[in-house]
Amino acid sequence: MKRENVDVVDLKGEKLFSVEVDAAETFFERARGLIARECPHRGAGMLIPKCNAVHTFFMRYPIDVHFLDKRGRLVKTVKNVKPWRFFVWGGWRATQVIETAAEEI
Repeated sequence: MKRENVDVVDLKGEKLFSVEVDAAETFFERARGLIARECPHRGAGMLIPKCNAVHTFFMRYPIDVHFLDKRGRLVKTVKNVKPWRFFVWGGWRATQVIETAAEEI
């Protein structure tokens, strides 16, 4: 798994935030996501390419799900997705996902 920093930008290209991600490179890594991993620290997460929907089966903590288009622009964020949710969809434009630990409001 490759570690990299990702700048998440809005549809205008303006930077919203940065995340240090582990990029899932294989089918198994993409399918697993954050399952069975420790809760990532603030500012860290997992990048799942070729993905526009996630589930949270077997998760032990809630996550925030950030859906990006093919240019890396944020198209949708779903906050505080609880474990054991069947389906969270990012829309037709989403082509990759960043999963992070849910931020407390």
